[in-house]
Amino acid sequence: MKIIQFSDLHITPPDGLLFGSDPLDRLRRCVQHVNRHHADADLCVLTGDLTHAGHPRAYERLREGLQDLIPPVRLLMGNHDSRSAFHSVFPQAATDLPGFVQHADTRGDWRLIYLDTLEDGYTNGYLCTRRLEWLQQELAAHSGPVMLFSHHPLPALQYPSMDWLRLSNAPELLPVLTAHPAPVHLFSGHVHRCASGVWNGLHFVTVSGTNHQHELDLEREGAATSTFEPASYAVILPNADGLTVHFQPFAYEELRFPYTGDLSALKCL
Repeated sequence: MKIIQFSDLHITPPDGLLFGSDPLDRLRRCVQHVNRHHADADLCVLTGDLTHAGHPRAYERLREGLQDLIPPVRLLMGNHDSRSAFHSVFPQAATDLPGFVQHADTRGDWRLIYLDTLEDGYTNGYLCTRRLEWLQQELAAHSGPVMLFSHHPLPALQYPSMDWLRLSNAPELLPVLTAHPAPVHLFSGHVHRCASGVWNGLHFVTVSGTNHQHELDLEREGAATSTFEPASYAVILPNADGLTVHFQPFAYEELRFPYTGDLSALKCL
């Protein structure tokens, strides 16, 4: 099994630029790269902030940008999204909880859970009682390993400019997740950076955005600084022993240089 995760597309309406860039152009580069190298993927999961301001025309452009993507796709809500505008353009989007974009399915031995962490009017995430109870029921009904996708990270990343905007009631989820009899792996976006680690025994991954990134400043508090560091996506490879995650840049010139093993060609600096 192979799953692709990318995030934080921030698509704008027509003629709308973001930091002088058209996010749709950058999404198309990502789609082309996935199609060229990972057309065999079982699924692409887009973990929120699909648009920059939830405009219906932006979702129309998102649909246009994804129309050539070969693997099937799951779309999640982020704090920059609008559920009503999203549903107006993607009326067939899967949901198991009316009023939200929250869903789960099974692939092989794995249960994939897609959370809706959008809380209207807030930048940080939140799971209301209905969404939290749904998650509890999902985990209780499936004893195998789980991949949990959300826009907002649950753990703090020791990254002050974004940690205050994570899932605000993550401590309420923690006992449910750690009590699950099989491994639970967390995948999210929002921070516009690749990061991985362990949170109370749970392995987590975050990915960069397809349009822009946030500078890694471990001292800065308040809003993060946006940059055009190289964009990438995650290649998730579940297997019988666990899973592996690779971070794949896509906005670069794909030159290749064969490694011959000829050490005489190397020079010491």
